[in-house]
Amino acid sequence: MIIQEKMKVVRQTEIAEHIFELTLAGKLVGEISSPGQFVHVRVSETQEPLLRRPISIASIDKTLSQMTIIYRAEGRGTKLLSSKLAEETVNVLGPLGNGFPVKETSEGETAVLIGGGIGVPPLYELSKQLKAKGVKCIHVLGFQTDAVCFYEEEFNRLGDTYVVTVDGSRGTQGFVTDVMAGLETDFATYYSCGPMPMLKAVQNAYSDKKGFLSFEQRMGCGIGACFACVCHTTNNTEHDYVKVCSDGPVFPAGVVSI
Repeated sequence: MIIQEKMKVVRQTEIAEHIFELTLAGKLVGEISSPGQFVHVRVSETQEPLLRRPISIASIDKTLSQMTIIYRAEGRGTKLLSSKLAEETVNVLGPLGNGFPVKETSEGETAVLIGGGIGVPPLYELSKQLKAKGVKCIHVLGFQTDAVCFYEEEFNRLGDTYVVTVDGSRGTQGFVTDVMAGLETDFATYYSCGPMPMLKAVQNAYSDKKGFLSFEQRMGCGIGACFACVCHTTNNTEHDYVKVCSDGPVFPAGVVSI
């Protein structure tokens, strides 16, 4: 069930350059059903900025009724959000969208998780849940540079983790596909989240594999009413489209035209 709640800030930390980890507490956490869902955050209680910001859920703890979100503070809205302190509240709408299908990978199988930049966070909760059911996880995390890398140690605790940076300042120099090319191919499923060019490259590289892609799109309402996040499907007919916020953000590979 989607609810709107003023969630309490538990803590907030800058974990990389302009990258913030924000932990919130509230009953909304109990409604989260799958990794890869997101929330729509109102960054200010005043009239401006008007629109909420969609932010993916990086980790959940239903015992404590807490969730952690990770975001990049680059615009006016997210910079306002980054100023929130412990014990303050944040107006949150969620959980929204359809997440990654954990059930698509069975116990004893291997899954490859590929993330790019701010597309990395939702893969963390996914990896936790896959590992809990006995799936071996391999992570490939792509960033622009070392300054914006985060969660390498956290992913390492869940499985083999490879970091790629465009400038070579950390891990392998290049793109996620450069590391993917050297991985074993005897895995069952891949899951990926990141910018569109990366998703296209991942899908092409693993065209013979079962995969699921999480798309990043600009959104207005977050519930499928405004049609701001529409994408065409591969059927490519005039009325064949999906709404990333409500139909996704996660789709089986090959469904969305990229």
